[in-house]
Amino acid sequence: MRLALAAVLVALASCNGPEPVGPETSTAARNSPISVRYDQYGAAGSLAPPAESLINPLNDDLESAQQGEVLFGAMNCDGCHGGGAVGFVGPSLVDGRWRYGGDDGALFHSIFYGRPSGMPAYGGILADVTVWQLVTYVRSQPVPGVVPTVSWP
Repeated sequence: MRLALAAVLVALASCNGPEPVGPETSTAARNSPISVRYDQYGAAGSLAPPAESLINPLNDDLESAQQGEVLFGAMNCDGCHGGGAVGFVGPSLVDGRWRYGGDDGALFHSIFYGRPSGMPAYGGILADVTVWQLVTYVRSQPVPGVVPTVSWP
């Protein structure tokens, strides 16, 4: 009996388990990078920490923007950010003012990981391509003619 148990333990120990996820693992092998570089922000001492820049693979893709619009309503994003992402309870996503950065990578990061004080993290339930569709939709929205947060009277 002990010999059989030892054989099973040795067999299990020799199995290849899941590969570790870390900085050395490619982005394709995981959902999102561990840390994200925001090129619009300067690094202390002009030396940026190790990170990856996120590039929207669906940038300017009209079909992806349309799918993102459907998702924006289906995921109840418009419940906080308003129809057309002009703002409601949550901030406007089209007025050009960003607390956490407004480039595509920062938007992906905000949707995927969430933000304090209200923005839930959707990375656990949405595939990367779905998050990119939402980003593409938000970026495709025109800035309204009157945006009170862009200029003050």
